[in-house]
Amino acid sequence: MRMRLPLQGGLPPVEAPSGAVEIACDESGFSGTNLLDPATPVISHASVDLGADEAAGLVATLRSGFRFAPHEFKSRQFLRRPEAAEALRWFLAALRGRAHVHLVDKHLFLVTRVVDLLLAEPSYLAGTGLAGEHRADAVALHRAGRAAGPDWDAFLAALVEMLRTKRRDRAGDGSVDRFFAARDALLRHAPDEPVLRALDRSRVAAVQARLYAEDRSVPPPLEPMLPALAETVLFWSAGRRRVLVVHDEQSALTADRLRRLQRALAERAGLPAGESPLAGLVMTDSRDDPRVQVADLLAGIARRTPTAIDDAPLQPPLSPISPHTGRTCP
Repeated sequence: MRMRLPLQGGLPPVEAPSGAVEIACDESGFSGTNLLDPATPVISHASVDLGADEAAGLVATLRSGFRFAPHEFKSRQFLRRPEAAEALRWFLAALRGRAHVHLVDKHLFLVTRVVDLLLAEPSYLAGTGLAGEHRADAVALHRAGRAAGPDWDAFLAALVEMLRTKRRDRAGDGSVDRFFAARDALLRHAPDEPVLRALDRSRVAAVQARLYAEDRSVPPPLEPMLPALAETVLFWSAGRRRVLVVHDEQSALTADRLRRLQRALAERAGLPAGESPLAGLVMTDSRDDPRVQVADLLAGIARRTPTAIDDAPLQPPLSPISPHTGRTCP
C-alpha cells in the first residue's frame, strides 16, 4: 500500500464558523502555470452543497449502474459509457440547486493579467467579477487578438514567459523586450487597440521586478485557481453568508495566498477581516470525501461537455466568456 504524504496548503479556521455554509470543491483542467496547453484550454471549478451521506448515496447510485474504481470515478470513464446520457441527466437533476460551476478560459485569464496586473494596481481580486471595471477591456482585447492568428499566440507566449517567477537567471533575461516586440507585432493587426497602446515598458518592468522580488502583495500572475475560488465563494456567500470550503488538495491554494484573498474579499464587502465571506479552506483527499468526488465528477463533465450545464441552476453565471462559443455566458 502506497504511503500518503501529508496534505499541503489550506487555511483551516481556528474554530468552526457559526452559520457558515460548507461546500466541497474540485477542479478539472488545471495545468499549473502552463496556460497555453492546447489539450486543456479550460479550467472548471465545481462546488457542491451536500452532506457526506447525501454525496455517498449519490455516488453509490451512479456506481450501481457502472463499473468504476472502488474509491472514486472520473468523468472521462463516465462519459464514455453507452448509458452516459441517461446517467448524466439523472446526475444533474440530483444536483439541481445544490451545485455551481465556474469556467475559466485560460487565454482570457491571461488577458486579464495584461489589464489587471500590467495596467492597474495588482490585487487579489483581479480577474474576478469584482474587478469588473476592467472586464470589458479584457474581453475586447481577447476578441481582437484571436483574429490575429500566430501573432496572438506569440503575444500570449511572451506574456507567460515574462511573468514566470521560477527562473534561474532573472536579471536581464530580455523577456520584457520580447513581450513588447510581440505587442508591436500584434498592433499591426489592431493598431487602435487601447490596452495594447496603453502598455508602458517601465511600468511592466516594475511589475516584473516586484514578482522576481517575491512581493507577496502581488497575486501569483499565472494561477487561475485563486480567482476561480473567489468567484465560487462569492456565489455561495450571496446573502452575506460565510463559506467554509472543503477542497481536494491543490498546491496553488497556500495559506498565505488564502489569507490575502480572505482579507481582500472582506475589504470589498466592507466587513472586518474576521467576517470575510471566505471563512476558511480545509484540504482533503478526494478518496476520503464523497462530496469532493461528486465535485470532481461535475468539474470534469463541465470541462468536457460545457453545454450540458448551461441551464440553471448549474450554469456558470460568473464566467466571463464561453470557451467554445466566444459568447458571454448567460
